[in-house]
Amino acid sequence: MRCRLAYLVERVCRVPPVELDWLMAVAAFGIGIVVGLTGMGGGALMTPVLVLLFGVQPLAAVSSDLVASAVMKPVGSFVHLRRGTVHLPLVGWLCAGSVPAAFCGVLVARALGDGEAVQDAIRTALGVALLLAAAGLTVRAYIRLVQRARVRDGHLGPDPQGPPRVVVRPLPTIVVGVVGGLVVGLTSVGSGSLIIIALMALYPGLRASELVGTDLLQAVPLVTSAALGHLLFGDFRLEVTAALLIGSIPGVWLGAQLSARAPGSLVRRALAFVLLASALKLLGVPTAATGVMLGVALVASVPLWMLVRRRHGFPALARRGKAGGHRGRSRRPGRRASVGQTAVMKASEAQFALHSRGLVSSRR
Repeated sequence: MRCRLAYLVERVCRVPPVELDWLMAVAAFGIGIVVGLTGMGGGALMTPVLVLLFGVQPLAAVSSDLVASAVMKPVGSFVHLRRGTVHLPLVGWLCAGSVPAAFCGVLVARALGDGEAVQDAIRTALGVALLLAAAGLTVRAYIRLVQRARVRDGHLGPDPQGPPRVVVRPLPTIVVGVVGGLVVGLTSVGSGSLIIIALMALYPGLRASELVGTDLLQAVPLVTSAALGHLLFGDFRLEVTAALLIGSIPGVWLGAQLSARAPGSLVRRALAFVLLASALKLLGVPTAATGVMLGVALVASVPLWMLVRRRHGFPALARRGKAGGHRGRSRRPGRRASVGQTAVMKASEAQFALHSRGLVSSRR
């Protein structure tokens, strides 16, 4: 370990001239816009782009992306911490499992070897993680639709002010942290897209802003631990990380500015489609078979989602008015609301939309 630290210090102090790949920076800028718009997809998009488009070795792509994430993650989390939408005990139990597991994930990658075997293993693990992330986006969209229906029907009040009141379940929370930490340490994917789905299942009482704030803050030590492990034992490339930071930081800022105007739900659907395509290619599925699977998924998903919307009392196709709000939100038959109840429901729905789009925009 002491030799590793000495090597790292010598490597950082020398800082040779860095030859930036500006095309990579442009790609990072585009991915940053998606992250700013949707609050997700950073590692899930950046790492496969580095591997599939720029020919970066999987281990180097994971190492460089995690170091870049460690620089960017704290920004959004401190916003939520200041606003009181973070459950600190829950963060503590998550980190108790995720921080050591993320570091161990790097050691597991190193134990696999240094040649093509480790690169193939990480490529496969990355493909599986992307499949889980795409499924997680679908589950999250369904949960948000159910929450909107509850707000519309008056079954869900406005978000509480101050720290959320939730009874922590230590053992399941630590298990979620361990699994999430291992996945992040191996693939750089999952600090947000996977762990937040587990939090939704374990703690259904957490509102949108609480989920995002808690998940963002726990991701800071998680990603930092994984980044430190990859700096010491991984294949960190300074030129790759520099290009990612130069492109993604302004991209995230621009995406955050556009998040109030752009249809974030549409971007998230496109993101899930891209994650599925990337996962299939990383898993070695032939191009023809990949095209057939993507076509079937695209054709089948539209009528299925329309059916789900109708089942929860929404129009099959979402319509947007001039102000950007959804039109055609109908109450269930037999329910009539007074003027006061309607105002409360509209205020609750506006507050939920603010938390689920505005606050999420700072997340990677």
